[in-house]
Amino acid sequence: MNRLYQITAAVLPLASCGNPQPVNPSQQIGSNPVLPKPAEELVAAVGVPKTLGWKGSETPTVPPGFKIEALATGLSNPRNVLALPDGDILVVESQRVGSEPVERPKDPIRDFIMSLAHGGGGAKETSGAPGGPPQRITLLRDADGDGKAEARSVLIDHLNSPFGLAVVGSDLYVADTDAIIRYPFTPGETRIAARGQKIIDLPGGLIDHHWTKSLTASPDGTKLYAGVGSNSNIQERGPEAETNRAAILEVDPKTGSYRIFASGLRNPNGLTFYPGSNVLWTVVNERDELGPNLVPDYMTSVRDGAFYGWPYSYYGQHVDPRVRPQRPDLVARAIPPDYALSSHVAPLGLAFYTGSSFPKMFDGGAFVGEHGSWNRTDLNGYRVVFIPFSGGKPNGKPINFVTGFLDSHGDARGRPVGVAIDRTGALIVADDVGNTVWRVSYAAGTKAAAQASTG
Repeated sequence: MNRLYQITAAVLPLASCGNPQPVNPSQQIGSNPVLPKPAEELVAAVGVPKTLGWKGSETPTVPPGFKIEALATGLSNPRNVLALPDGDILVVESQRVGSEPVERPKDPIRDFIMSLAHGGGGAKETSGAPGGPPQRITLLRDADGDGKAEARSVLIDHLNSPFGLAVVGSDLYVADTDAIIRYPFTPGETRIAARGQKIIDLPGGLIDHHWTKSLTASPDGTKLYAGVGSNSNIQERGPEAETNRAAILEVDPKTGSYRIFASGLRNPNGLTFYPGSNVLWTVVNERDELGPNLVPDYMTSVRDGAFYGWPYSYYGQHVDPRVRPQRPDLVARAIPPDYALSSHVAPLGLAFYTGSSFPKMFDGGAFVGEHGSWNRTDLNGYRVVFIPFSGGKPNGKPINFVTGFLDSHGDARGRPVGVAIDRTGALIVADDVGNTVWRVSYAAGTKAAAQASTG
């Protein structure tokens, strides 16, 4: 048990009860995860590591044959990354501004825990006033290709809790927590002075439970896809608070018209199309407070018009007994996702390998940034995993690819969020607790690299 959880438990006199759910997390990975009986918790099991940051020459760990270096340090809560064709890297430095109004007795506990989970020391986040969190897009430039950004600039500032990014032609689209904004953008420029143009509003407001809004563009650039998380755990704020939430929206950037592309996805992130196809994929954070081994977070292809269960059921048609009223008609439509990632790993980043510098086994596979959830005393996630693909589908168990974010005491030196593949084929990882963007490259020609490519 990590040290911070022991302290937190001392201020939470109510203990969770019910089925201890003795399931090995490895049994909850793949297309057919083990799903124990629900164990509803009055106060959720809590596991939040103390956040330390990286010291000196410390780095995360990567497999033999690979090298990890800090592309940039001293950032402020880097949450997402976008690699541009010219080699520049865009970094989203962002936090949720403000705190939600208290509507349940457990909400103050959850807000405190979430602040700890992001290195806030339990303090409430402040707004965009001086001293508040940065809300900006930073550009990193590694002109000499040595794996370190020798130049950085603020591309866009004074945003509203941004997260998602997409470039289409000469336009940069930013998904703030409450809108999609378009900026004119010429590759190579280091500062955008023009005012942004709002394309559509996104669900935000005072109650904004899942504030990160993922964003991607269709391969032909004619549509945008925005992931909008739910406004609650299991719709306890009522259906009105969930309008256009727990869904992926398809947006026409020319007209601002939109529709719900898929629904029942509690918190979809990492939206991206599988290389060479029109198949959209996402990673999803599932619901909390049903026990440490429910419900598995997942990665899935997204079918147009499909319903994935939230809040009425999980992993297909497994009914959540807490939701009122029940909706058996919707449960009957719910389809299971493609690939479970295990419970409470909190995936926030997804990137398919499209480079050519890694061994062939990585071609077309998925890198997933698992930020790690607070709803588990035995920590799960806190790593970047690689999932092999074959024929456009997951094929095999994940490989723990970037690890070491937790130290031997269970304290967090960093936490991975967004991931991307740069023009050299290196993996780029945003680390919001470590305030670092990492770059993982392949050390071709070494004995260790040869072993990695064949094993």
